[in-house]
Amino acid sequence: MMPGLTNKLPLCQPMSEEDVERIDAASKAILEDVGVVFRDDIALDDWRRAGADVRGERVHLDRGLVQALIATIPSDFTYHARNPANNVRLGGRSSIFVPMTGAPYLRDLDNVRRNPTLDDLAMFHKLSHMSPALHSSAHHIVEPYDQPISQRHLRITHSSMKYSDKTFMGMTTSPKNAEDVMDMCAILFGADFMEDHPVVTGNCNGNSPLVWDETMLGAMRAFCRKNQPVLCSPFVLGGANTPASVAPAVAQLNAEALAALAYTQVIRKGCPAIYGHYLSTVSMKSGAPMAGTPEISLMNFMIGQMARFYGVPWRTSSTLGGAKTFDAQAGYESAATLSATIHAGANYIWHSAGWNEAGMHCSVAKFVVDAEQCAMAYRMAEGVRWDDFDAGLAAVRDIGPGGHYLGHEHTQENFQRAFFMPELFDNNSIEQWQAEGGVEITERALKHAHKLLSEYEEPTLDPAVDEALRDYIERREREIPPADALNQEY
Repeated sequence: MMPGLTNKLPLCQPMSEEDVERIDAASKAILEDVGVVFRDDIALDDWRRAGADVRGERVHLDRGLVQALIATIPSDFTYHARNPANNVRLGGRSSIFVPMTGAPYLRDLDNVRRNPTLDDLAMFHKLSHMSPALHSSAHHIVEPYDQPISQRHLRITHSSMKYSDKTFMGMTTSPKNAEDVMDMCAILFGADFMEDHPVVTGNCNGNSPLVWDETMLGAMRAFCRKNQPVLCSPFVLGGANTPASVAPAVAQLNAEALAALAYTQVIRKGCPAIYGHYLSTVSMKSGAPMAGTPEISLMNFMIGQMARFYGVPWRTSSTLGGAKTFDAQAGYESAATLSATIHAGANYIWHSAGWNEAGMHCSVAKFVVDAEQCAMAYRMAEGVRWDDFDAGLAAVRDIGPGGHYLGHEHTQENFQRAFFMPELFDNNSIEQWQAEGGVEITERALKHAHKLLSEYEEPTLDPAVDEALRDYIERREREIPPADALNQEY
C-alpha cells in the first residue's frame, strides 16, 4: 500500500475570505432561525442539556454553542489498521482513498450486471487489498444478497477485517448494527486500544433538507461513545433537496453538517469527526442525479474551504459515474470528479473505485482502473520532485543539441519514477494494438482483475481472533431473527 497521501498542490479556493464568512453566517442563521429536526428523543434530551433551544423535534442552535462544540473536534488523527504498516493520517494535508460502497448490483469478472453475493464482496475486499493507492477496504462495497438483511452487517464487517489488513468502515444501518461493529472491532483491536485509537469509520447520512433521523443518530452515538470517527454527511441532490443554486445549496449543506458535527461533541467531547457530504446535481429534464458536473466541482472547492475554516477533516466522493457501462461517459465523469477532489484538498476521498450507474452497480473493470487513476492522482498531488534536478541538468550538458536521453545514466536511474506509466491504458501504435487483438479498456481491466485475484495472498489474521469473531457472529445470528422486515430494536 502507498502511504497516506500528503497533498502538496496549491488548493483551488474560489471563495474570498469574505465569501467564506458569508456562508458561515448564513449557515449559522439557518441553525438559529430555521432550526434542524432531530427525530430522536435521546438526541433531543442531549441538546436540552447542552443548552439548545428545543421546540418539539426542531432544534435551534445558537452560533456560539455550535462554534464552541466544533472547536473540540481534532483537526487530524491517525487511523490504526490491524497491520500497523498500513496506518494512515487524516486531516490537514493528509488524505486517503477509499473504494465505493452500497452498490445493489455489480458488473462482475465477465462484465455481467447481476445481484452480488458475499463471495463477490470478498472479491472486492481482495482487490482493495491488492490496489496500492486504496487505503481502505471500506465495508459493503456491494450488497451480499445471499445473506439475510438483518444479519448482513456481521458478515460484511468480518469480510472487511479478514481479506485486508488496511483500515475499513463499519455499518451504520441501525444503532444495534453499529454496536455490533464496535463489539467486533473490540475483538480485533481490544476495547482499551479503541479508547485512544481510531480504527474504523462510520457514515451517518442526513436527510436533506435539515433533518437527522433516529437511525443515523443512534449509530452516531454508538461510534462516538467508543471514540471512533463518523462522517457527518448531508445527502445533496442539488435542485431537489437544496436550492437550485450553488452558493445557497452549500449554505444549507454546511448548516446540516455543522449540526451533526456539533452533536458528535455533545455525545463525547474530543471524539474525532469528519465533515461529510454526498454531492450530486439533479437533471431538470428527468430528475435523475448527475455526476461530474461543474457545479459539483465548485461545491467541492467551497466545502473544502469551509472545512478548513472550521479546522476539521472533510470527506468527499470521487470517481463517480452515471453511465450504465464502463464507457467514455463514465471515464469523463470520474476524471472530472477525481481532479476536483484533489484540487479541493479533500481528506477522506470515498467512492474512489468502482462507482457507476449513479451508484447502482460496482464495476470490476472500473474498480481496477479507478484504483490506478487514484495512483495517478496521488502522484500528481505529491507535487514536483526536485531531488534529481542537478543530475537532470547535468544530463542536458552531456547530451547537448540533437541527441536523445534514452541511454543516459540519469534516464536509466529515474525512468521508473520519472513519468507515471499506466498499466491499464494502451499507448502503443495502432498497428501493435491491432496485432495484439485490439483489446479495449474493459477487457484489459478484467484481465488485470483476474491477475490480481490469482496473486492475492490473504493477510494473516490471528486464528484465535478470527475464531472469536466467528463465535460472535454465530451468537448474534442466533439472537437476530433472519427476517427482512426487522424491528430496529434488534
